[in-house]
Amino acid sequence: MEIITKRFVLREFTEKDEPAFLTYHGDPRYAEFCSPEEVEADYTTELLRQFIQWAHEQPRRNYQLAVIRLENPKELLGCCGLRTEGYDADIAELGIELAPQYWGRYRYAIEVASAMLKFGFGELGLQEVRGVTISANTRVTRLAHRYGFVAVSSCPGSDWMHTRGWNQTQWQLTREKWESMLTQIRVKQ
Repeated sequence: MEIITKRFVLREFTEKDEPAFLTYHGDPRYAEFCSPEEVEADYTTELLRQFIQWAHEQPRRNYQLAVIRLENPKELLGCCGLRTEGYDADIAELGIELAPQYWGRYRYAIEVASAMLKFGFGELGLQEVRGVTISANTRVTRLAHRYGFVAVSSCPGSDWMHTRGWNQTQWQLTREKWESMLTQIRVKQ
């Protein structure tokens, strides 16, 4: 499975992605918004194995794709996913992570989010996309607002978040809102 955007290929993970995946997960900037166990090498390796397994699910419920530049197919920039496990079949959770050196640069997250939402509402026929973030992650908050996500709840989250004074925010974007935004964009053009 591949999704091709203007600059990226969103493709299935392979074992060859492990060194780059471990590298950016081990970056202290990446670790800022993670629990301590989420940045351990064993956890990261197991997570990558899970992503590779998801590609073989039947029926497929989870998509977690590597973000690669078209011009440099060997460079892993991050990953993105839509996961329906734990939700009704027409609802998925969106997740995007980029290696820290790509944060806030060149609208990478915007391009990846757009492709994943188009895939989710289009090919997967989703009625709703959700997201879960940490209240302190302002980059994600800006991205969520850009696409019309609405914050539907806030809760204390895990102990490590609470210790830092952060909450966990849950976001929601409905198909209706997504289609309305697309219509507005077309009218402006």
